[in-house]
Amino acid sequence: MFSVPFAAYKLGQSQPMKVKGMHSIGIRTKPDDSRASAIAGDLAAWLLKRGCEVLCDENQPDSCGEKLPMSELAKRAELLIVLGGDGTLLGAGRHLVGSNVPILGINLGRLGFLTDTPVGSMFDVVAEVLSGNYKTKHHFALLAESWRDGQLLKRGIAMNDVVLQRQSHPRPIEYELHFRDQLMFRTRADGLVVATPAGSTAYALSAGGPIVHPEVEAMSVVPLCPHTLSNRPVVVPADDVLKLMLLDSPKPSALSLDGQEHVNLLQGDSVSIQKAGQICLVYLPERHYFNTLRSKLHWAGYDSE
Repeated sequence: MFSVPFAAYKLGQSQPMKVKGMHSIGIRTKPDDSRASAIAGDLAAWLLKRGCEVLCDENQPDSCGEKLPMSELAKRAELLIVLGGDGTLLGAGRHLVGSNVPILGINLGRLGFLTDTPVGSMFDVVAEVLSGNYKTKHHFALLAESWRDGQLLKRGIAMNDVVLQRQSHPRPIEYELHFRDQLMFRTRADGLVVATPAGSTAYALSAGGPIVHPEVEAMSVVPLCPHTLSNRPVVVPADDVLKLMLLDSPKPSALSLDGQEHVNLLQGDSVSIQKAGQICLVYLPERHYFNTLRSKLHWAGYDSE
C-alpha cells in the first residue's frame, strides 16, 4: 500500500532549515538489523552526553531514545540520522518530504550513494554537523497516483524512482506515455522507470539511463527492455506531469515506489507522475558529487586516497 508522508502535498516546495543549535536529534535504523540497533544505542548515548534530545521512530529499540511515529518525529526533530543503506534512507526520507528536517545518512549497506558517510567516521561527522560545519543538498521527490475507471487506487511518494514492471508472466506489456498531454511513445517492453536525479544512479542507471546531476530539475524516462531499438531514454523537465496508460497486460503488472511500496495494475489502469516536495541531505563541506561517482562506480581517475 502506498503511504502519503508528512507534508507530501506541498508540491515543489521546501521550508527553511534550522542550521544552528541543533538539539533534537532523530535516529532511524535499518529494520530488524541487530548491528544497526547496537550502533543506534551507542549513538543515542553519545548524543545524550552532549545534551541532545534523542528521538527515534516507534519501531526502533528501547535503548535508542523517545519513540515517536515518523509523522511526529518529522515535526520535532532538527536532524534525522539514518543508520543503514540507501534503502533505509529512502524509507525514512519519504516521511520527511516537504519538512524542514535535514537527513544525515550513515552507510551500513553496500554502495551508499545517499548514505555515503562510513560508519567508522560516524561520531566525527555527527560532531561536525552539530557544530554547524556541513552543507546541504536538496532533492525533489515524485508523487505517483494510480487510477482505475476514474477512481484513485493509491497515492504515494518516491525519492528515487517510480517503476512499472510486468510480474510473473513472461510476455512484455504494452503502455503509452504522455507528457504535457502529448503522446511521447507507445511501446511493448518489460516496464518503465521514471527517476529523479537522485534515483538516476539506481535502477535507471542499470537499465541504461543517464546519470543526472542532482541540481538538474528533471525526470529520467527509461523503458525497460523495449521491443524496439529506437526507443531510448529521455530526460524531461520536472515541472510537468507524466501520464502512463497500461494498454495490454496479460496478468497484473506492478507499480512500485523506490522498490518498497507496491500496487497491482490491470490493463486499462493509468498512472500520473509529477514532482513533489523536497528532502534535504547533509554532507561535510569537502564532499563532492563527482568524487562520489568515481568512488562508487569505479571510474578511471579515482584516487583511493
